[in-house]
Amino acid sequence: AKVPGIVYGAGTPAMVELDHNALFFALKKEAFHSSILEMDIGGKVEKVLLRDYQMHAYKPMVLHIDFQRVDETRLRKKVPLHFEGEELSPAVKTDKCLVSHVRTDLEIECLAAQLPEFVTIDLSGLTKNQSLHASDLKLPEGIKAVKRGTLNPVIVAVTTPKVEEEVAATVVVAPEKGKGAKPRKEEKQQKGRGG
Repeated sequence: AKVPGIVYGAGTPAMVELDHNALFFALKKEAFHSSILEMDIGGKVEKVLLRDYQMHAYKPMVLHIDFQRVDETRLRKKVPLHFEGEELSPAVKTDKCLVSHVRTDLEIECLAAQLPEFVTIDLSGLTKNQSLHASDLKLPEGIKAVKRGTLNPVIVAVTTPKVEEEVAATVVVAPEKGKGAKPRKEEKQQKGRGG
């Protein structure tokens, strides 16, 4: 089976057809989504980036795919974030905090040739109650996060674990809720018999 696709940007859009199975497996690889790919378009090898693809609603089938030609200008692309060093951070080691990865990707701007497959974020410096915003990330040279107006999204949030006393309190409350629910059932039954 072949998957229809389009390659646009820098010149005239070109229609392409790709082998379905090869494409299906390629889409499962993270690198395929954020690397510059070489594609033979009408006998000429061009550099392209995956921009979009459509999957079938319930079958494991790719219906359509979009690529964008890459020239040597700066481009914007979402890349996956890989986190490391979390378990070494004071937040986790000392304060037993929970670290939640609020965002797992980031839109970056860089030269096409510098586009990384992913960006690694070092979390070993995280401390209690700290949040890492997009502006706090240390990105490789030449790569910058794309800003959307004044927004500075939270990438990683550190939350302190709930105090154990709270947990004990909820356990005590639970049986009372159970007792409260029983008489209501009996009332309903009585009404049923009466009618």
